[in-house]
Amino acid sequence: MHFEKLTVDPQTKARRGRLHTDHGVIETPIFMPVGTAATVKGIQQKELIHDIKAQIILGNTYHLYMRPGMEVMEAAGGLHSFMHWDGPILTDSGGYQVYSLSNSRKITEEGVRFQSHLDGSYHWFTPESAIDVQRTIGADIIMAFDECTPYPCEYGYAKKSLKLTHDWLLRCLQQMNQTEAKYGHQQTLFPIVQGSVYRDLRIESAEFMSEYGKVGIAIGGLSVGEPEEELYAMTEIVTDILPKDKARYLMGVGTPWNLLECIGLGIDMFDCVLPSRNARHGLLYTREGNINIKNKQWEFDFTPIDPTSTLASDHYYTKAYLRHLFRTQEQLGLQLATLHNLAFYLELMREAREHIEQGTFVAWKTQLVPQLKRRL
Repeated sequence: MHFEKLTVDPQTKARRGRLHTDHGVIETPIFMPVGTAATVKGIQQKELIHDIKAQIILGNTYHLYMRPGMEVMEAAGGLHSFMHWDGPILTDSGGYQVYSLSNSRKITEEGVRFQSHLDGSYHWFTPESAIDVQRTIGADIIMAFDECTPYPCEYGYAKKSLKLTHDWLLRCLQQMNQTEAKYGHQQTLFPIVQGSVYRDLRIESAEFMSEYGKVGIAIGGLSVGEPEEELYAMTEIVTDILPKDKARYLMGVGTPWNLLECIGLGIDMFDCVLPSRNARHGLLYTREGNINIKNKQWEFDFTPIDPTSTLASDHYYTKAYLRHLFRTQEQLGLQLATLHNLAFYLELMREAREHIEQGTFVAWKTQLVPQLKRRL
């Protein structure tokens, strides 16, 4: 497994690359659909492959640990076999979910004690157990166990949390070295840069993590409520430090324009629940702007959902029909909207790769970003 940097845009830090894994090659920059509980909500695996053209998807360590559990996961032969997905998979470590359970967890140097959101039972996640669980899930790329700090966050807490994340990484690495992959394919560990929105902490963490990422390094703790300007500023600080020959993964980001701006800052990989979650609420992303398909203005609009889309269903069905499906709460509406948004994100990444190769990324991004932010 390795990252191959192919081209750098002459006017920005945008990179065109390839991430080689045992389950296939990932063309970067890339967006990764989120498959929290062994499924991308409402989407079949064949649609991910043929319609959306997803190259890699995410699994969620916390949720898979809770259900179906590691006994079932191991008996199935890992997540690839369990969900019948032959492409690469990335799993988070559970750190973000533990962060989201702030009212029912306790953090110590040893790890995190938390309550299940399902039945209230108590569980422990430690750096070692997070690695063991991800070994059992069998993802190609697994994440170090970290603490994701909230926003806003006091400097003192952010500094203390950063030391904990750094200490936990060393324990994760030791556990990786003492264990073997279970299903015959290679796994690699991505460290996670933290530090909230404090410049000195981000620099410290980026320098520390740069020593330990063999294939790639993640940037966490952003897209948690901070202004976009802070997101971009912290991302640029970190990418200026991270090794140029390793993949860079910005966790949990974001809107289509966030992706384009952060590609320009040197990010290679993204994930976010926004395209699928917003789709289920009727928000569609298009290159002309955002559509709330539930609005009355689309009631008699018999034009295709998105005439510029490469997705077949965007041409088969009209805006009026999709609005009708949402108003009648038909499941097909959620499915079509999710297909559209995920396909739009993946097509945006494909175009970004082309423009980086051609040296036209800046002009393309400058023209497109204002359009993407419009509300239609």
